[in-house]
Amino acid sequence: MNIIHLRRRLSGIFSERFIRFLIVGVINTGFGYGLFALLIYVNFHYTLASLVSTILGVIFNFKTTGIIVFRNNNNNLIFRFFFVYGITYALGLIFLYITNMLNISNYAAWAVWLVPAAIISYFLQKVIVFRPLNR
Repeated sequence: MNIIHLRRRLSGIFSERFIRFLIVGVINTGFGYGLFALLIYVNFHYTLASLVSTILGVIFNFKTTGIIVFRNNNNNLIFRFFFVYGITYALGLIFLYITNMLNISNYAAWAVWLVPAAIISYFLQKVIVFRPLNR
C-alpha cells in the first residue's frame, strides 16, 4: 500500500461529516450522560434514568445531529431517529442489566457503553434516518 492509497483511505474514514459527528457527539454525550448521572444521583432506578435521559437526549441529539452533521433540518425524520435510538436504548438496557448482575457501577457501565452506542448510532442514522434521497 503506497502513501497516496493510504491517504485516500484515511480521508474517507475521517471525512468532514465524521469529524462533525465526533464534535457533536461529545456535546450530545455530555448532555445525555450528565442527565443520566444526575438522575442516578437523585436515586432514580437505572431503567428510569436511562429512559428519561434517552428521550430528552434524543430530542436534543436530533436537532444537533440533523443540522450540524447531516445538514438536514427535516423534522419529519424524528420518528426514524427515535427508532434508531430505541434500538440503542434496548441494547444499552441489556448492557446495564448484565453489568448490574456483575456489580459494576452504573456510572462506569454507562460511560463504557457510550462508545459502542455512538458507533451503532452513527451507522444507523446514516443508513436509516439521514440516508440520501436518491436511493
